[in-house]
Amino acid sequence: MSKKKKKYYVVWRGNTPGIYNSWEECQRQVVGVAGAQYKSFESKEAAERAFLRPYDEVKGTKTASDKMVGVDELGMTVVRKGEVEGPVIDSLAVDAACSGNPGVMEYQGVYVASRERVFHFKTPVGTNNIGEFLGIVHGLAYLKKHNLKQVLYSDSVNAINWVRRKECRTKLPLTSKTAELWDYIRRAEHWLETNTYTTEIRKWDTEHWGEIPADFGRK
Repeated sequence: MSKKKKKYYVVWRGNTPGIYNSWEECQRQVVGVAGAQYKSFESKEAAERAFLRPYDEVKGTKTASDKMVGVDELGMTVVRKGEVEGPVIDSLAVDAACSGNPGVMEYQGVYVASRERVFHFKTPVGTNNIGEFLGIVHGLAYLKKHNLKQVLYSDSVNAINWVRRKECRTKLPLTSKTAELWDYIRRAEHWLETNTYTTEIRKWDTEHWGEIPADFGRK
């Protein structure tokens, strides 16, 4: 087995800006810091030169890792293409899965930096779009309740649009089997109507970053 090549990490914005010799040291400076700015380099000399320059001048430059396809320092599956910027690490990601349409549906919220699940919901009957919608609303409510100023990621354009319209535009009929889920939907819509939030909802860039961290891995 080949020895993993050492990297050096520059932190421009974090708990203590500087140059660090390991990802573990760098992570302690950036995880939980809103708008953290950092980047890895293949040599100490390159890191020292970069640290003398503003982050905005350095962040888009290519390094050897920009050509890699695989797993990044956080354990995320990532495809780095050219100068595409990566996701905000201090963020919450939500995703849904459904066995059938309709079928058993569930969604979850995962903290991107640690991959820790922070909430989960499952119901016997639902659709993927409903799950994506409810996941975003649950995420918004969770972040507001805990006063967290994090970006919220979803990979569903449809669900993001539903949330912005404050309406779950599903065609799932209201029946005795779906009544409980519809009650949950109405509560989510009511929350959107009666609450304000500052959370920025962003589309997860699956093409460049791989599957969203909240993915259930059923594809």
